[in-house]
Amino acid sequence: MARRSASSVRARRVGRPPLGRSARELIAIRLDPDVLRALRVEATRAGIGYQTLIHQLLAAHVRRSG
Repeated sequence: MARRSASSVRARRVGRPPLGRSARELIAIRLDPDVLRALRVEATRAGIGYQTLIHQLLAAHVRRSG
């Protein structure tokens, strides 16, 4: 396996995603602790972040509601 120089290896970008069509708006929401705990457990089982799970659930509800 060929060795790469440190300058040729790109680091994974950490932080906010680039702005654009898919930019999301930052909000604050208050959830009951038991609801948040259940969402975190479910997200862990699914292998995703709990905020991603909340987004997916809300987006699915909006699509169904028309």
